[in-house]
Amino acid sequence: MAGALFAVFRTFIRKNTVLLTTAFAGAFAFELAFDITSNKVWDSWNQGRQWKDIKHRYMVKEEDDE
Repeated sequence: MAGALFAVFRTFIRKNTVLLTTAFAGAFAFELAFDITSNKVWDSWNQGRQWKDIKHRYMVKEEDDE
């Protein structure tokens, strides 16, 4: 276990630039995953009540006069 922690330290935390790059990349990946997941949950809870689900009822197709 200590060897694995030391390997992580040696790989990611030893240099400040690598630590910051890893932190920013991890934060970006977490934000992306969180946004996608929360949008899917929101869409499943509100299915049939959102504009994208009911706009076909209210939009009138324009007919061509030609």
